[in-house]
Amino acid sequence: MKKRLRSVFWWELGGAALSAGLLLATLINKEWIETVFGIDPDAGSGVLEWAIVAALSVVTLGLLASSRVEWRRSQPG
Repeated sequence: MKKRLRSVFWWELGGAALSAGLLLATLINKEWIETVFGIDPDAGSGVLEWAIVAALSVVTLGLLASSRVEWRRSQPG
């Protein structure tokens, strides 16, 4: 009999989708931080954007791995 997925799975999957979306937004338009917040924290060097890409990559992969563990936990046998 198949076990029911816990709500933590859905939170992890949603967080992974959100971080992946922000990752793609940063890769497509590196100026989105300046556009959304109206500030230029790295004075145009692009270092902050690449740091965000790296951090979001780690967060996305971590959340996907964690949700995979939850998925496998809910499977029989």
